[in-house]
Order: sequence, then C-alpha cells, then structure tokens
Amino acid sequence: MKIVINTSFGGFSLSDKAENYLTCMGLTKQKICSIGNYVNRNSPELIKCVEDLGELANGVFSRLKVVEIPDNVDWTIEDYYGAEWIAEKHRVWH
Repeated sequence: MKIVINTSFGGFSLSDKAENYLTCMGLTKQKICSIGNYVNRNSPELIKCVEDLGELANGVFSRLKVVEIPDNVDWTIEDYYGAEWIAEKHRVWH
C-alpha cells in the first residue's frame, strides 16, 4: 500500500499545481481539501499526483513523499511539528 506523508516541519500542504492536477483528475475542491486528513493519504489520485509532479506537488513548508508499506498493516500517521511518519496502530490508554 502506498501512502503520502510530509517529511518536513511545518505540515502537509499541496501546491497550487498539485491542486490543479487533482482537479483535472475529477476531484472536487471539497475532496481536495479533505486530502490533508490522514484517512485520504492513500488516495490513488493523491499518490499519482505526488509521483508525477515530484517536488512540484509540495505546498508551503512541505516535502511530500510516497511511502510503501505492507497491505495488511493497520496504519496511522504520526507527526512532530508537522514532520510525519507512518506507524502501525496499537492500543493506548491514558
């Protein structure tokens, strides 16, 4: 499974060029805005966009990367000041 993360401090964002690319793929503005949500980071459209545009897909303060993990992993995205990584989900109690 492929997932898009931001590897730079500052947080996930897409460039205008990436948003236009996704619009041309038929995504609505509402769907594009929801891509920052961790749930949509494995969207085939987003993955194709980042792979095709490379650095041109990066928004302000972001450096997007496609990471591949095994299909059977129950995953989540964690971050430190916007720099993200993929972690396997586990149970936590507070």
